[in-house]
Amino acid sequence: MEDKLEQLRDEAVGAFQNAEDNEQLEQARVEYLGRHGRLREAMASIANLPEERRPTIGNLANRASREMEQVYQQRQQELAQQTAAQESGERIDVTLPGRASRVGRRHPLLATLDEMIEIFLGLGFTVAEGPEVENYYYSFEALNYPEFHPAMDEQMTFYIGDDALLRSQTSPVQIRVMEQQQPPVRIVAPGRCFRRDTVDATHCHTFYQLEGLLVDEGVTFADLKGTLEVFAREMFGPSCHMRFRPDFFPFTEPSAEIALTCIICGGEGCRACEQTGWMEVGGSGMVDPNVLAGVGYDTEKYTGFAFGVGVERLAMLRHGIDDIRLFYSGDMRFLAQL
Repeated sequence: MEDKLEQLRDEAVGAFQNAEDNEQLEQARVEYLGRHGRLREAMASIANLPEERRPTIGNLANRASREMEQVYQQRQQELAQQTAAQESGERIDVTLPGRASRVGRRHPLLATLDEMIEIFLGLGFTVAEGPEVENYYYSFEALNYPEFHPAMDEQMTFYIGDDALLRSQTSPVQIRVMEQQQPPVRIVAPGRCFRRDTVDATHCHTFYQLEGLLVDEGVTFADLKGTLEVFAREMFGPSCHMRFRPDFFPFTEPSAEIALTCIICGGEGCRACEQTGWMEVGGSGMVDPNVLAGVGYDTEKYTGFAFGVGVERLAMLRHGIDDIRLFYSGDMRFLAQL
């Protein structure tokens, strides 16, 4: 596996460096770094390795990804400079002061989401996606929501038809995957969600979420806690602490709220964490047997856990940002700092 990753990195670096124009460079990026590219396929195969080798191979894969991304960005800048010089049609006056061209970069939310996905790929999860426009069954009924749950009210959900709505979470992806696959199931579902929240420093009507699902024989709450603690350490370092508090979600039982130490204030209390010292980032719990039975799983044989975290909250912690609205401001002065 180590040789395969090194060969893949060398091929990608060569393809990026030899790209003669932006079209060739983009084709190479999609082939090697795209969501369905060769690197993601290689990282997904880590789940088939012995458990003791996964962390080592996962670190090698993450290092290869960073090196490939660096070479890609460098070649992108070189091509941009060449294009600017050709379009000007003028000879370069080397006596004039240099002017650096503006090069685009990944949005901090998508960069954070990609980093989260890479961590879970290293833990043996695969990526699953679903539609942003959902129906009542996948959004509520299959997730064990009672008929008159407040989340189904128009004050919480954007309805666009009698049986069509904008998803308020990526949980419907879990149902769609389980309908098509027998255990073991180990997925993460990233995507954009929509809720009728009042916009403030920590809430927005449109946001990104990453949900995870693991269903197999003998899965316990300890597996859930261990998985999330490994993720938190990989994301924020050993000084980050995680807190679980009892909560309620219709599709998990028991359920727990997930909170991390507020890195912005070091746990002292600030506006971003509402003076608590903790930043709530999502919810988790053991999958309710009713949900498993609804997709035809044997609830006497299989158990599972699920979790969902907000990407904006983690990006705020990652970069020390105290207002979620900055991500959607379009202010290049803010985006250029990250």
